[in-house]
Amino acid sequence: MNKIKFVAEGRNVLMLESGALEQLAARLDSAFENACEFMLACSGRVVVVGMGKSGHVGGKIAATLASTGTPSFFVHPGEASHGDLGMITPGDLVIAISNSGETPEILTILPIIKRMAIPLIAMTGHPESTLGRAAEVYLDTSVEREACPHNLAPTTSTTATLAMGDALAVAILKSRGFSREDFARSHPGGILGRRLLVYVSDIMHTGDDMPLVNRDASLIAALDEMSSKGLGMTGILDDEGCLVGIYTDGDLRRSLNHGIDIQRSTISKVMVTEPRTTKAGALAAEVVEVMRLHSINGLFAVDAEDRPVGALNALDLIRAGIF
Repeated sequence: MNKIKFVAEGRNVLMLESGALEQLAARLDSAFENACEFMLACSGRVVVVGMGKSGHVGGKIAATLASTGTPSFFVHPGEASHGDLGMITPGDLVIAISNSGETPEILTILPIIKRMAIPLIAMTGHPESTLGRAAEVYLDTSVEREACPHNLAPTTSTTATLAMGDALAVAILKSRGFSREDFARSHPGGILGRRLLVYVSDIMHTGDDMPLVNRDASLIAALDEMSSKGLGMTGILDDEGCLVGIYTDGDLRRSLNHGIDIQRSTISKVMVTEPRTTKAGALAAEVVEVMRLHSINGLFAVDAEDRPVGALNALDLIRAGIF
């Protein structure tokens, strides 16, 4: 094995590929706009095809489109000519990826695609190739050279193609007005989805499960309420049922440090007034930020009159996969 300077070689590859992306951005023209218009007008699905490394890139492009509001999936062109072509139906749109524009498996299915009057967008480095000439829209993903020292292994060209796919997906999602909430609905099982879809009302404790005492209660009674409800805190109410204070496990430790007579003290003497609160309709992720910012482990959700409607702590957020 040759002893080389790995960092220097890695940096050279990254600089070569970043340079190719700069050139790709500079020559982006009306063809890109046409491709976006075709995709927005598509009443079916966007079907991405590609062989080899282009196929791997195509799978990622299809997944990105699908997760950002454009129904899309990948079809292997080799399998397409053996039955999977039935997955492509009228109303769909095909994005074909081939650096040479002469990939045999793609050329085999081109006549069928054209016969079905399915719009074809080509991503290739050769506009005069068979694929480039057959497409309604040709997107130039050519590069000066691959990062491979032999200029053979698909490296810079696949990076350019992947970036072109990202550019299409982002331009289209912005045109559709695709929101954070829309994105979350496509990712309900992931952290992003949970952070954007789980509300305080989904995980808070309500009714008799809320730890609450009147402000005239003894500290002992408040501690009993804290222990029985298991949230590490209790809320303190005034005579109208509005939240006027909170008392937590941490406050208890501080009371003991200050020599408070637990047996004789009332909760109003030791409670924290003007506690941090939230709304039932707030995102649970927003509560996480409040807790982190103010170093607290729990809080109450209140209504417009400051009456408690729910309570939650850090453990509830952890169970929900938010914290």
